[in-house]
Amino acid sequence: MGIWLVILLFLSIFFIIISTVRWKLHPFLALLFAAFGFGLLSGMKLPDIISSITGGFGGTVGAIGIVIVAGTIIGTFLEKSGGAYTMAESVLKVTGKKNVPLAMGIIGYIVSIPVFCDSGFVILSPLNKALTKRAGISLAASAIALSLGLYATHTMVPPTPGPIAAAGILGADLGVVILWGLLVSIPALLVGWLFAVRAGKRIKIDPEPELTEENIAAKMKEAPSASKAFLPIVVPIILILLKSISDFPTRPFGDGAFRQLIGFIGHPVTALMIGILIAFTLPKKLDKEMLSTSGWVGEALVNAAIIIMITAAGGAFGKVLQNSGIAKVIGDTLARANLGIWLPFIIAAGIKTAQGSSTVSIITTASLMAPLMEPLGFTSTVAKALVVVAIGAGSMVVSHANDSYFWVVTQFSRMDVKLGYRLQTLGTLLEGLTAAVLVWIISLGVL
Repeated sequence: MGIWLVILLFLSIFFIIISTVRWKLHPFLALLFAAFGFGLLSGMKLPDIISSITGGFGGTVGAIGIVIVAGTIIGTFLEKSGGAYTMAESVLKVTGKKNVPLAMGIIGYIVSIPVFCDSGFVILSPLNKALTKRAGISLAASAIALSLGLYATHTMVPPTPGPIAAAGILGADLGVVILWGLLVSIPALLVGWLFAVRAGKRIKIDPEPELTEENIAAKMKEAPSASKAFLPIVVPIILILLKSISDFPTRPFGDGAFRQLIGFIGHPVTALMIGILIAFTLPKKLDKEMLSTSGWVGEALVNAAIIIMITAAGGAFGKVLQNSGIAKVIGDTLARANLGIWLPFIIAAGIKTAQGSSTVSIITTASLMAPLMEPLGFTSTVAKALVVVAIGAGSMVVSHANDSYFWVVTQFSRMDVKLGYRLQTLGTLLEGLTAAVLVWIISLGVL
């Protein structure tokens, strides 16, 4: 049965690619058909198939739906007010037009330490598109550089929940995990950036094809200052960061009302709603028509709906895979192999590829590794930290159709499924392997 589940996984991925690329089937239907097909052919109970699909769909919408809507509204106000382009001009003065992908990779790397990578991509997408448009380069390079920058710290550097959970399960020192996570993730980021530049430059994607230089120049005459335009992006990030700090085990803000307040305003949903209110101040004159169903807000909601539906369908597909037991099959099989420091990486990579969620992959792998730590000799402080980082590296490999982040990146970046596999999937593979090799080299010297 275990082998059949793995074969079914590959058949499902093949179906999604062929149906969307060759048959032009909408990804929303392709993902739902794949979810039903996998569930039926894997032998899942019929009620479990339905509950997995609806639960995965609803869970994804609940987790990321409002974030996508809010981020899209902020992005629309930044674009239409001209604020996105004043931001772009100020950043380009520092980085130069040739270095936009590197700049976005670094920004993503920093932002994803406290912020989930999918939320980070949504928040930073308006800036990324504006920078790319002003620099006259392809969105393919800058979007993947941003995506991989976000992924590097999302999977390997606390206080992102996955690495924190793994450190807790394995009894690793959080400070040591942060240290090694940073040392490993920086070279991995550079490899991701090089891949994005090399692969993306051959693929032309105009971030805003309907906009000409004349349109942009006209917008910038009425645009807010760059410092004001940055506020709807920066303020939510700061609020989310404060919530992450308040959740540290040391409880730096205590356990009283102030921590509860920070936890409320720092939740991504609340933080981005505050970002929307700030975005309303960007137009030179706020017209009530802008807030209507036919105005800027209405346009943003229409654009966000497509992205949410596809992302949620990806969540449904991932939940069916998760509930089929394929992750346990892969994890238990690999856990019996004696692969040293490569073992946690390979288990995490297998589980991530099978069911889509990096966080689930990290927590599941840590739970499988916990009873194996002493027999494998991973008992020192450094060894435990390196195992956590190795698990994080594995949880990057690979982002594809069953990962909601794959759909966030591709839909916000005008990529079809085939192009998403060429860029996002291959990029996460290279970045994860780079991190794994670095962990292995470090282990040779310190373990």
